[in-house]
Order: sequence, then C-alpha cells, then structure tokens
Amino acid sequence: MKSVIAVVILATGLAMAADISGTWNVTVEVQGNTGTPTFVLKQDGEKLTGTYSGLLGDAPITGTIKGDQVEWSFDVKSDQVTGKVTYRGTVSGAKMSGKLSLGDLGEGTWTGTRK
Repeated sequence: MKSVIAVVILATGLAMAADISGTWNVTVEVQGNTGTPTFVLKQDGEKLTGTYSGLLGDAPITGTIKGDQVEWSFDVKSDQVTGKVTYRGTVSGAKMSGKLSLGDLGEGTWTGTRK
C-alpha cells in the first residue's frame, strides 16, 4: 500500500507545471539575426500572462504551461513586422528553450534564463 501511495505522489508531482513566474532574459535567432528581448511572466496554474519588451516594442503576452511544455504569443505592429509572434519550448529549471514563429518573417530559435 505504501508503494502505491508513493507512486501516486510521484506521478502527481511530475504532472505539475514548472513555476516560471518572473523576469526572463531571452536570446532569439532568426535567419542569422539575433535579438535579446525580456519577458516578465506571471503564472496562474497552467495560464501565463505577462509582457514582452524588445526590438518589436512592448506587448502583452498570453499563453500556457503544461508540465515542462510552454507556449505564449503576442501581437505586434511595427515598421518591421505586423502579426502574431509565437514562442514554443521546454522548461528546465531556470532555463527554457524552443522555437518561435514570426509570421511572414520566418521562424527561429530561442533560449531564456530567469533573471
């Protein structure tokens, strides 16, 4: 019986989303160009909200985190791009990484570290 309880507790712990609330410094690479935006994320269960600050201006973000999988997006209107920017990736402690889509500007990769 004790081993069954231990397995249930372990499985429950593994299913919980990582807490990624806080400020994240991110490095983005798209078609050989790099950028260093900052994200301030607030997590409420699996729901993410926050802000983007970077080359494309400032924008509110919305997204989700499920286990170690994270996704968020924001809309931009600037001289360089208009549309939705979407980040998808994996969380590992105080680090995240993944791919992003910049609409017509293409796709790229990103890595982030919690400040």
